[in-house]
Amino acid sequence: MLPPIYSMEIRRPNVPYHPAPMSTYTLTVNGHSHSVDVTPDTPLLWVLRDSIGLVGTKYGCGIGACGACTVHLNGTAIRSCQLPISSVGNSEITTIEGLDAAGQHALQQAWCELDVPQCGYCQAGQLMTASALLKRSPHPSDAEIESAMTGNLCRCASYVRIRDGIKRAAEIAAGATPAHGGRS
Repeated sequence: MLPPIYSMEIRRPNVPYHPAPMSTYTLTVNGHSHSVDVTPDTPLLWVLRDSIGLVGTKYGCGIGACGACTVHLNGTAIRSCQLPISSVGNSEITTIEGLDAAGQHALQQAWCELDVPQCGYCQAGQLMTASALLKRSPHPSDAEIESAMTGNLCRCASYVRIRDGIKRAAEIAAGATPAHGGRS
């Protein structure tokens, strides 16, 4: 017999189903106000993706361990798959789409210059975690980068390129010109 999560039975027989009541939440995401009607326990990730249509934030593991779903809540990097919408309150939310729509954020420039991503799946979470790091530490050491990025998993193991991208972004933010146009 399959465990309940894999069975076709959604609820136990003879137990009435009472869905959680919907509530209306008004969120500020990337500087814009959005009203959504969802249950209070809906994770922020699904509100962003399904209710607002911002699909840059990725679902990875669903338990907050991989970092693919990282967004900023009042400037702090958080795992959106674990945060119920009822806990967001009046917080400012920034997603990868809000980092810089024109792609001119120092991290976006460095990522392109150094060809950091391979498959790219984790990159939104990597960029959001890295941008929070650079905000609090504009010139991070290797140890600071390693500490901040721990828990952001990369399927392609591009950790050295990610670290180099963060260091290059710090240089770009400080006014350094591009070193080259990418890898050959």
